[in-house]
Amino acid sequence: MRVTYRELHGVLLAVLTRAGLDPSRATLCARLFADASRDGVASHGLNLFPRFVRMIRTGVVDVAARPERVAAHGALERWDGSRGPGNLNAHHSMERAIALSREHGTGCVALANTNHWGRGGNFGWQAADAGVIAICWTNTLANLPPWGATEARTGNNPIVVAVPRADGHVVLDMALSQFSYGALASYRMRGEQLPVAGGFDARGELTRDPAAIEASRRPLPIGFWKGSGLSIVLDMIGALLSGGRATCDVATDAEEETGLSQVFIALDGSALGGSAGAARVADRIIEHLQSPDGTGERVRYPGERTLETRGRNLREGIPVEPSIWQAVQTL
Repeated sequence: MRVTYRELHGVLLAVLTRAGLDPSRATLCARLFADASRDGVASHGLNLFPRFVRMIRTGVVDVAARPERVAAHGALERWDGSRGPGNLNAHHSMERAIALSREHGTGCVALANTNHWGRGGNFGWQAADAGVIAICWTNTLANLPPWGATEARTGNNPIVVAVPRADGHVVLDMALSQFSYGALASYRMRGEQLPVAGGFDARGELTRDPAAIEASRRPLPIGFWKGSGLSIVLDMIGALLSGGRATCDVATDAEEETGLSQVFIALDGSALGGSAGAARVADRIIEHLQSPDGTGERVRYPGERTLETRGRNLREGIPVEPSIWQAVQTL
C-alpha cells in the first residue's frame, strides 16, 4: 500500500512526540525516517522505526540527550553523542562538519557514544544540498565475519560518499556487506531471492536466500577480502578519532546496539576557487559514464535511482508494508 509523505511524517511525528522528544527534534527525527522510506530505503525508514521506539522505551536511546563537544583542534572536533537519537546526532555532526569546512576548507567531526544513525545516505544528501563533498561512516555491532572466518567479528560499517551536482547529486551509500541486514529483511518479507549471492548458508555454501543468510549471520563482504579489510580500518579510524568504542566493544544484540563511533568529513571545494570548473568536471564524468556503448543499457550513477524513486513516491505515495504501517500507527 502507499501513503503520502505528509501522512507518513505526521504519524511518525505523533509517536515521537509522545515518546518525549521536544517538537523541533521530533519533527527532524520523523523527517529523517520518512525521507529514507521516500527514497526507497524502507529498511532504514519506516521498517526500522518500531525498533527505534522500543530502544527509547527500554532506555537505550535517551531522547533528552544532546551531543557535546569534548575536544577540538582546528578543523577536527570530537563529540560525545550521550546515547541520544542516532539520526539526530548524525545530522548535527554533519552540520558541524559543514560549518568547519566553510571556515577551514575541510571539517571533520568524530562522534562517540551514539546510536544507530538510520539511513546513512541522509547525511550525504544533507552535505550535497549544502554544496560540499562529504564522506561519513559508522561502525556497528559485530555482524560480518572477517574474510576466511565463520564468526562475526567485524561490522558491515556503512559508508557514504557524496558529491554535489546541479543536475543531480552523486551519493554513494553502501554497507560493507553485499547486502545490509535491512536489505536482507526487505527481500525476505517480499518473498524474493537476492539478485546475486549475498552470503553463506548454514552449510557454508554461497546463497541468494536472504533468510538463510540471516540465520547463519554470514553475509558476504563486498569485494570479498577487500571489503573485510575496509571494514576493519574504518572501525579502527572511527574509534581512534572519536575516542569511542570499536566494534569489539559493542553489544551483539541489535536492540542493545549502542555506543557506536562515527566520522563525518566535509570538503568545501569552493575554498580553492574555480567552482564552475569543478561543476563541469562532475558533469563531464557523468556524460562519459552514460555515453552509448552499443549494448543499449543505460549506466546509472550513484544516487540517480534514488532521485527517480523519490519523484515517483512523492507523486504516487510511499510504499509501506501494511503490517508495519499498522503497527507504527498503534504506537
